[in-house]
Amino acid sequence: MITGIVAYPVTPFSADSGEVDEGVLRGLVDRLVDAGVDAVAPLGSTGESAYLDDQEWAAVASICVEQVDGRVPTVIGVSELTTAGTIARARLAERLGATALMMLPVAYWRLTEVELRRHFTAVADAVALPIMAYNNPGTSGIDMTPEFLVDLVACVDNITMIKESSGDIARMRRIAELGADVPFFNGSNRLALRAFDAGAAGWCTAAPCLVPEQIVAVWRLLTAGEVDTATGLFERLEPLLVAMSRGGLPRTVKAGLRALGIDAGDPRPPLLPVDNDTRRALAELIAAVGR
Repeated sequence: MITGIVAYPVTPFSADSGEVDEGVLRGLVDRLVDAGVDAVAPLGSTGESAYLDDQEWAAVASICVEQVDGRVPTVIGVSELTTAGTIARARLAERLGATALMMLPVAYWRLTEVELRRHFTAVADAVALPIMAYNNPGTSGIDMTPEFLVDLVACVDNITMIKESSGDIARMRRIAELGADVPFFNGSNRLALRAFDAGAAGWCTAAPCLVPEQIVAVWRLLTAGEVDTATGLFERLEPLLVAMSRGGLPRTVKAGLRALGIDAGDPRPPLLPVDNDTRRALAELIAAVGR
C-alpha cells in the first residue's frame, strides 16, 4: 500500500539539445529518495507529460524506474488523450516495473460519466497494476465527483486509490464518508494539514523537488501526532507552496531548482520560464524555509 509523501519530479531538458537530460533526471530521483519520500511519481503534470512525445515519455519512465531501483514505489502517470494511447503507456509502465499507475482523464471533448467509466475500465482491464484515479479539473477540464470516484474504486478491481486535486477539502471529506476503506491522496499543497485531518493516505506534491526534507518532515510529524510542530513547519513552507502553485509547477519548480544550482532546463514551449522577479522571489522563499 502506498502512503505518505508521493513526490513528483520535473522532466529536465538539456539547454543545448532540448532533449530529456538523463543525468539530471537521475540526480533528481536520487535527491527525492535520499530525502525520505515514500514514492516517486514521474510523468504527471509537473513532469510535463503532455508535452513529451512517445519516445521521450518511455525514456523518462524507464530512467525513473531504473534509478528508483525498488527503494520506494514508483507511480507512473499514463494519461493520454485516447484510451488506446493510455493503454499503451500503462502496459509499457507495467513492463518496465512500475509499482502503480496514475491516470488523469484528458480530453478535447468533455467526457460523460459513461465515457469516463469505460475509459478507466478499459485501461484497468489491460494491466495488473493498481491505478490511482486522479481528479484535477483545473488541469484536465474534467471534474469527477467523489461519488463517481468512490464507485469507480468499488466496481473496477485495479482502481484502488484516488488523488483529489480540485482544491476543495469538502471533496476529500466526502470521499472519506463514502468509502471508508478507499485510500485518497491530497493533490493540493495548501490543503495538506486539513487533508491529513480528513483521513488522507498521503500528499502528492512537487514541493520535494525544492525542499524535500521539510516536506517529508511535515508528514512524519503529523503521523507521529506532533500536530503543533507540523503546523509550525507547514506555516513556514506555505508561502513557497502558494508561489509554486500560482506560477505553474513546471515553471516554478524548474526556476527553484536553478536557484539551488540544479539546471533542469526551461519548461517546454508553449510554456515559458518565469520572469526574473518571480525567480528571485522563489529563491528567497526557498532560502527562508531553510533558516
